[in-house]
Parts: sequence; C-alpha cells; structure tokens
Amino acid sequence: MGIVKRMVAEGMGTALLLAISGGCGIAAQRLSGGDAAMAQLVTALVSSTGLAVLILTFGGISGGYFNPVLTLSDAWRGNLRVEYVAPYIVAQLAGALTGVAAVHGMYGLDFLVAAAQQRHGIGQWLGEFVATFGLLAVFIGCGRARPVIAPFAVSAYVMAACWFSSSSAFMNPALTLAKVVGAAGAICLADAPGFILSQLAGAAAATAIFLWLYGSASNTVRS
Repeated sequence: MGIVKRMVAEGMGTALLLAISGGCGIAAQRLSGGDAAMAQLVTALVSSTGLAVLILTFGGISGGYFNPVLTLSDAWRGNLRVEYVAPYIVAQLAGALTGVAAVHGMYGLDFLVAAAQQRHGIGQWLGEFVATFGLLAVFIGCGRARPVIAPFAVSAYVMAACWFSSSSAFMNPALTLAKVVGAAGAICLADAPGFILSQLAGAAAATAIFLWLYGSASNTVRS
C-alpha cells in the first residue's frame, strides 16, 4: 500500500475519531440534564465503540493507529517502516485538527479561540503516564498474542481509562494538540507539553518492557 493511501487512511480515521469523541462529549453534556456521571459514561462508551469500528475500517490500509505514540512504538518494534513515521504523524495531526474543527462546526461553536481548561500538576501527569502505559501494554500484548481481538481490547481499555485516569486519559499527542483550540477545547496550550511528555514517557516505558518480555521485536515490518 502506497504512503499516500496510508496517510489518507490515518488522517481520515483520526478525524473521524476526534469527531466522534468530541461530538458525543458535547451531546452527552447537553442531554444528561446535569448528570456528570451519565455524560462521562456515554462519552466513554461511544468513543471506545467508535475507535474499534475505525480500527477495523482503516487497519487493513494503514494499521489504524490514529495516534503518534502507537506509530512510534510500532516503528521501534520493527512493525512499521521508519520512513513512514513522519508522514503518519503529520496525517494524524492534520486529521485531529480537522475532526475538532468539524465538531465545532456541527455544534455552532467558535473554533478560532484558545482553550482555557488548565490541566497540570504531578497528579495529572502521572495519570496520563499510567493511562498511556496501559494503552501501549494492551496494544502490544494483544497485538502479539491475540491480534484478532486487539481492536476490541484496545477500545475496551480506552473506555476503562476514561474512568480511572486523573487526567481524563488523552493518551494521544495528536488529540492533545487538537484540543488546545476551540470553545470546546479541553486543555490550554501551556499545559499541553506536560501531557505530551507524559504520553511519550508512558509509551516508551511500555514498549521497552514488552520488548524485554517478548525477547525481541516481532520483525514483521509492514511493507
């Protein structure tokens, strides 16, 4: 599969993922009648279901990563050609911004403003580290041992992480950067670097540990 087709698949998948998660978050808040727990449950359920469907839809073309840390991990473990990493991440960032812009357009919200939500501190960073570590553990472990169910396992973990993590479990640098813009943005620009560093650290730790657990990379580079 050519790199252009792969980039389009990653960009479309990431855009749809952000549209699903962002749109259902707004809809859940409006329809829950002030019940924060119900809004959180609906958002987590819909977002994780959408993720599983998108992985199944685009996975055969690009791998269905939609997340720079997953892309970097697979390249590190020898499952993705190194020259694909930069184009994939560019496509994921562009897709994330497109998805967030679409949500703001659908709900008539101002997109050209900076998000004001503050998210910083050791508790937030640790929550993002742990959530991302777990995501990579599921992604790598199920990808090696149970590849058929991996999309469902990853989406199930994402739903769980939305509830246990103190950081709301962004677990995705592209999503984090896209969420710094718009009236519905979820993190201010000044706090985004701390989240992204925590995500990279969690992903690197999980990848290193699972490389040790399995003894070697899987050596199945996708051509």
